[in-house]
Formats: sequence, structure tokens, C-alpha cells
Amino acid sequence: MRETSFKEMVAESSRMKRSSIVLALDLIPKEPKSLLSKSMEVLEETHRYICALKINRHLVLPLGLFGGVQKILETARDLGLPTIMDCKINDIGHTNRIIAEQYFKAGFDAVTANPLVGWDGGLKPVFEVAREMGRGVILLVYMSHKAAAEGYGQRVYDPAAGKTKPQYLVFAERALSWNADGAVVGATYPEKIREVHDLLGSQVPIYSPGVGVQGGSVESAVRSGARYIIVGRSIVLADDPCEAAKSIRERVMRLPLES
Repeated sequence: MRETSFKEMVAESSRMKRSSIVLALDLIPKEPKSLLSKSMEVLEETHRYICALKINRHLVLPLGLFGGVQKILETARDLGLPTIMDCKINDIGHTNRIIAEQYFKAGFDAVTANPLVGWDGGLKPVFEVAREMGRGVILLVYMSHKAAAEGYGQRVYDPAAGKTKPQYLVFAERALSWNADGAVVGATYPEKIREVHDLLGSQVPIYSPGVGVQGGSVESAVRSGARYIIVGRSIVLADDPCEAAKSIRERVMRLPLES
């Protein structure tokens, strides 16, 4: 088991790199060989300006978890970057544990998971295996896409409080009580970031995707309480990914981070 938690790993990387940018390596699959080489190229060009790397199924499906993706993870490790598998775990406990184990064995430092499935027989095994292996779990609280309100914005009944509350605040409370390593709140909804930050404080850092192509603002997200900004297409599809990453990092550096 690792002595340093995932939360501490990212915080240290952020300090060393002077960056709060998490690169989402969301390249569009074409031919696997060129996809791998392009992924490596973008990572090599941008690593000085990012504090972590996030991968989702864009790469896992065409490249293979223990094939091309593992090569990317090894390169990220050599560059001092913690890695996140954005798999959004969302099944029964037995299946969830196997999913988490496989991603951790491949080399990922953290996974994302959906708190909708609950604790017992849901995400409890994911947190258990993460703690056993010294890895992290980041919970979805409010996603960045336009239809996010249809699921995360619903009002639900809280039997403990005896009243209804927004689903995303219930998820934020779970992130806090389950001691999650992070909470995802879309940069496209800065008012939701503020509400969640008011609840979580500095105990659970907020990761905000949706900057750039989806319309989210770096400045609004950070000022509202986001600790890490997840950026994908605005960097990986740029004519000069290095310059794009550097520019976004500098915009964040000019802003005071919420405590």
C-alpha cells in the first residue's frame, strides 16, 4: 500500500508543476497506432503545464487497457503525473470491485464513480479496494453537459432531514461522508460549484470539466471553488497543445484558489 494518498499525490503534483490543470486525453479514435502516437505526443508536449492526466474510454476501447493505455500510464508516471480513469463506475458491488481492481492493476491512481448506486452493495467495495491498494475514488456530483439537471438536479427526499433537497447536494454529502478523494462538478455550472464547495470546503477537492468547448469558464469555476480544472478538447485538438495548456495554466495561476 502507498504511504501517500491520491489526494496528496495530486496536491503535490500541483505544487511542483505550479498547475491545477488535469489533461483529459480525449482524442478521437481513428487508427490505434496513430492514436497511441498522437496521445504520447500530446502528453510529452503538455506535461510541464498539467498536474494530472485523465483517460476515458476514448483510449481504453481502441488501445486496450493492458496494451497501449498502459504505455501511456507508464509515460505519465515517468513524468510525475497522477492518472485518473474516468470510468464512472455504476454497477453492483461485486462488479464494481472487479472494475476498480483491473484499472488499478493497469496502473491508474484513481477512478471516477457514480454515487447513485449507493454504498452497501454499490460503491463500498470500490472504496475498500482503493484503500487496500493506496488509490483514489472521485465521485460524480454534477456533470458538465446540458442535460445534467435531468439527473443530478432532481429534488429527492432526504429521510434523515425530513425534506427534499437537490440530488447533487446529496451526492456531495456522500463524497464527504465516504471520504472521497474528489468531487466532479461541471465548470459549466459555477453556481453548483459554489454550493458544493460551501458544503465540502477543503476536505474534498472539486474537479471541474467542461471548460472551453462545452462553454465553461476557467475563471468562473476557480472563483466558485474548483480546485482542479479538467481540460480536454481545448488542449488536445489545438493546433499547438503545448501553448494551449500553458495559456490555460497561466489563466488559473492569476486567480486566487478558494480554501
